[in-house]
Amino acid sequence: MSDSGEYKRQVEAAVAFLRERIQDPPEVLIQLGTGLGELARAMQGATTLSYEEIPHFPRSTVTSHAGNLVIGRLAGKRTAILQGRFHCYEGYSAREVAFPIRVLALLGVKTAIITNASGGLNPAFRPGTLMIFDDHINLLGDNPLRGPNIDAWGERFPDLSTPYAPELRQLALGLARRLGLSETTSGTYVCIPGPSLETPAETRFLRMIGADAVGMSSVPEILVALHAGLRVLGLSVVANVNDPDHFQPILIDEVIGAARKAEPRLQQLIIHILAESSP
Repeated sequence: MSDSGEYKRQVEAAVAFLRERIQDPPEVLIQLGTGLGELARAMQGATTLSYEEIPHFPRSTVTSHAGNLVIGRLAGKRTAILQGRFHCYEGYSAREVAFPIRVLALLGVKTAIITNASGGLNPAFRPGTLMIFDDHINLLGDNPLRGPNIDAWGERFPDLSTPYAPELRQLALGLARRLGLSETTSGTYVCIPGPSLETPAETRFLRMIGADAVGMSSVPEILVALHAGLRVLGLSVVANVNDPDHFQPILIDEVIGAARKAEPRLQQLIIHILAESSP
């Protein structure tokens, strides 16, 4: 997708394909990350499309990502769920990773809820903590907005002084208290390229620069959502906590298992956010 004209044509082809198949365009998109694919079961009147059916969608190569776009109603909102994502470590550019977000923004989505599983850096966190994004740090070495800007899609230099919608963050924190989701907090997420996991020295460095949790996804999608003018909420399940002074092996199967264990709490929070948020 190095050519911006070709990229624009591919996005528009995917948008046209979906418009032919969706009578009621979604207003909210939810992207589900590692071990977090079950929310789609709560959808009403759902239509499921494999990523392979949609023109020019990338293909997910990670086994814990189902690779489906599910469109229906969730908590009364017209919703599109991206059941699985793509990562730069799979060989995709940041622009390719964020391709589905661009397509859904042009389809009419106004709010994006981006979720993932992460490693905890803040020593106050515990496995299973839900973290609401206050801010993020992009260490990918790539940005999905590189290259010629398409002015109709967003500004050349989007402002990121308040990347995460304050009203959605406050709603999420308030709902967590009301629902008794005690291990819910907020913090800064840092995105690294992967797929290798962090060394003890890297963990110390990431703590030093102000990160509370680390992962290999989400920031490209968030940047495109912000460029497109969407309200954005970021949510992360902290699957493990890294202690650089007593470092333990990090096994990806354990990360997936911990994310799945915390998934019902995340689903509960998301459903209530949708039910109580304004359009």
